[in-house]
Amino acid sequence: MNPLVKVLLDFFFPPLCHICHSFIPDAGAVHICQACRGALKPVEPPMCQVCGIPFQGAGADHLCGDCSKAKPHFDAARAVFLYEGECRELIHAFKYRNKTFLRRPLALMAAGALADFVSTQAPDVIVPVPLHKKRLRSRGFNQAVLLGELLAHEWRLPLERQAMCRIRWTVPQINLSADERRHNVKGAFAVANSAAVAGKSVLLLDDILTTGSTVEECARILKQAGASKVVVITIARAVMR
Repeated sequence: MNPLVKVLLDFFFPPLCHICHSFIPDAGAVHICQACRGALKPVEPPMCQVCGIPFQGAGADHLCGDCSKAKPHFDAARAVFLYEGECRELIHAFKYRNKTFLRRPLALMAAGALADFVSTQAPDVIVPVPLHKKRLRSRGFNQAVLLGELLAHEWRLPLERQAMCRIRWTVPQINLSADERRHNVKGAFAVANSAAVAGKSVLLLDDILTTGSTVEECARILKQAGASKVVVITIARAVMR
């Protein structure tokens, strides 16, 4: 970009941090200042080799207690950040305050942080976790689809927006226990286009992973429809302390 044009753009449309709203001289594509980037807490090893839940302390990656007892239907799951602080605020603003432009920094940070993991897993297609049509009408968009559009571009993967559908209304998971969450989503999903997933390695995408009940049920249905592998990625991981 011409330096003079950049100066004029910064004057009339100053690039501000999406979190603290301070001016960023070299904002780049993410538009989050270094201080706020440092406040976002990444999910780091050691972690469960399957579900990706982080462990406290040092040591090597190993299976968590839940995955040791019963392997989930998905093959692996990874998240970028812990679901707390600035990360929670970004996702809440994106989902509940209609600030859909925040999909860009969230997706670009995920693309960078999870690039090696995704490359190793070698998925064939991205499938976003679907919303029920009632919630889609209310919210106006599916956050997983919006994130998936950018990640599909970054990773050069096809995005199958309609591969899955939500066939049963479920109450919000936020105030439910782990057992209640599993019961709540049982039978709530279906594969609408089996040709999009049969024989393929599927990258299942959502914004947050808490107990894993939603992605576990989606993975079960995808495997039933013939998916050879299901790998989960999310922007955030909520860790019950």
